[in-house]
Amino acid sequence: MKKLMILAVMAAALTTSACVTVIDAGDDDSYGWSGQNAQPFDASLEGCREYAGRNQGTPAFAACMAEKGWTRD
Repeated sequence: MKKLMILAVMAAALTTSACVTVIDAGDDDSYGWSGQNAQPFDASLEGCREYAGRNQGTPAFAACMAEKGWTRD
């Protein structure tokens, strides 16, 4: 029974470890993005800024971030 409980806890930890949400109240640029198996957030943000401009509200910016594994909450 103890082994089963340990296995269940490990499975739960692995299941939730691949999902990341970026919430930083001090930086409005990164608020509300979440990614699963995504590329590093800061590098994705900079790359998409270079590609689509600094306005994160554009469809081009959202598509760029989605290609890197990030979606807006």
